[in-house]
Amino acid sequence: MTINRMKPLRLLLTVAPMFVGCSSSYLVLLEDHDGSTGQVVFKSADGETVLDRAGSATRIDRKGDVFQADQKQIESDFGRALGSEPVRPEVYLLYFETGGTRLTAESAAQLPKIIESASRHPAADISIIGHTDTVGAAADNETLAKERAEQVAKLFGAGQLDVKEIAVTSHGEKNPLVKTADETPEPKNRRVEVTIR
Repeated sequence: MTINRMKPLRLLLTVAPMFVGCSSSYLVLLEDHDGSTGQVVFKSADGETVLDRAGSATRIDRKGDVFQADQKQIESDFGRALGSEPVRPEVYLLYFETGGTRLTAESAAQLPKIIESASRHPAADISIIGHTDTVGAAADNETLAKERAEQVAKLFGAGQLDVKEIAVTSHGEKNPLVKTADETPEPKNRRVEVTIR
């Protein structure tokens, strides 16, 4: 048996009987976390089977037999495996007004959503990285980026969240989102990246 993956995907395989009185195991393709499905080509000496829709499945002992797996059956057969998947990291970008630690109105409006997201992660591990544009001295920008990141970190502490760790770092002007020449004001580079795991 050979499985060719066309892109990263979520694929489950039972090794137990599929239905009562049936000795077949089966593969089922699931929708990825980003909503995409991808495609898997299952090859054997008997031929090849393509799964390319969420929930499409094939029995291991019957090549070419593609069927739509019932959600209830998927949950019955794979519930424990699906329940053990880690919570996916979430990444947010918060932007700042020029030259200071004041969030833009749009970014300030995102804060409740970000804090609510952190509350869904048990013992959240949060990474906060501050950035600036290239206006000003590099050393000053390093300090400003750290101040931005520390300001955002305080918001998580105030929310009384179950936070395992908050790592605060500064990249200053070193890792711009938009590459620019020195002394260029770029709103997309005046940001803090928040990653919640």
